[in-house]
Amino acid sequence: MQQKITKDTQLCISIAARPSNIGTRFHNFLYDALSLDFIYKAFTTSDLGAAIAGIRSLGIRGCGVSMPYKEACIPYLDELDQSAQALQSVNTIVNDNGYLRAYNTDYIAVTKLLSQHNISNQLTFSLRGSGGMAKAVAGALFDAGFKKGTIVSRNESSGRKLAETYAYQWQDAQAEIDSELLINVTPIGMAGSEQSQQLAFSAEVVNQAQVIFDVVALPAQTPLIKLASSLDKQVITGAEVIALQAAEQFHLYTGIWPSEQLLQQASEYSRS
Repeated sequence: MQQKITKDTQLCISIAARPSNIGTRFHNFLYDALSLDFIYKAFTTSDLGAAIAGIRSLGIRGCGVSMPYKEACIPYLDELDQSAQALQSVNTIVNDNGYLRAYNTDYIAVTKLLSQHNISNQLTFSLRGSGGMAKAVAGALFDAGFKKGTIVSRNESSGRKLAETYAYQWQDAQAEIDSELLINVTPIGMAGSEQSQQLAFSAEVVNQAQVIFDVVALPAQTPLIKLASSLDKQVITGAEVIALQAAEQFHLYTGIWPSEQLLQQASEYSRS
């Protein structure tokens, strides 16, 4: 049963252009299971600066940050952890008595998933997108030893900048793609978006690849993941990313590492 909310209850939140219940259900499940006096709520905002000021002034313990705020929030923060500083992209804010420190647990999650799925760093890859999440994925790929990669984006300026940071190539989203590892870090395939039924990569390109990685978490079975699975490709889903990054967030907010069993239960519950 949910603990009663009192004046001492710690509030954690998330801000996103299109909030989902995945993080809310994940965190609140663990708060209940561990009898912690915390509660989690998802928000969107039309005034990012005011929202960050609210975190500081109202004593909100932590905040998850999603598209399109991962870079835009940086000027309002006090300090960036190394994971966020290196990428200049934030997905987690921790409030310690009004001092806001930022992290990037997306980077940590992607790094772990590449290892857990035994993805060879000898594969060539195409990463579609050039925003905050793309930075986290590109940084994780580079640090994992991937040398031959291409950033695919409509925005040439941000795409080239990201590619140059890690000595990767850039190409326009309309150009022909031929890589062994395909990664989507755009909203294509996301529930509620205008592109929810679209593929981030064409069926022909997917058929020629070996591994398909889609960071879109809602739904976990995006059109891209469904197609890749039907073609017997190895897949990594956004649901896996969000579960791992949320576990890291949970630890930052509470100081507690739940058991693997509890994390698995929370992950399943968040997607149910």
